[in-house]
Amino acid sequence: QVQLLESGGGSVQAGGSLRLTCVGSGRTFSTLVMGWFRQAPGKEREFVAAISGGGGNRYYADSVKGRFTISRENGKNMVALQMNSLKFEDTAVYYCAADRLGGPYSSPTYRYWGQGTQVTVSS
Repeated sequence: QVQLLESGGGSVQAGGSLRLTCVGSGRTFSTLVMGWFRQAPGKEREFVAAISGGGGNRYYADSVKGRFTISRENGKNMVALQMNSLKFEDTAVYYCAADRLGGPYSSPTYRYWGQGTQVTVSS
C-alpha cells in the first residue's frame, strides 16, 4: 500500500519559518515528480511547489517564490518544503503529492496524496 505521510506543520507568527517533510512508503519515489499543494478554508486546493525525480527542476507558485524551497532525498523517499518569511495568507492545510499523471506541474493531477498537515500563521 502506497502512503505519503506529512509532518512539520504547526503554528507560527508571521515572519517565522517551518519545515514540512513528506515520507513515502510502499514503492520507490525517486523517479516520480513530487509536489506540495495547500488548501485554505473555503478555497480550492492550490499548487505550492513541485520537484522533478532527480531534483534538478523545481517549480513554485508565484506567491511563494523566494520564500519557500522544495527539496528531496531520494534515498529516504522524502520531499521537504522549507517555508520562510511566512505570511498570514500561507495558513492552510498542506498536502504532499507524488506521481504526476499529466498536465502542468501546478495541476492537482497526482496519483498519490498525503493526509495533510495544518500550517497556521498568526499576524
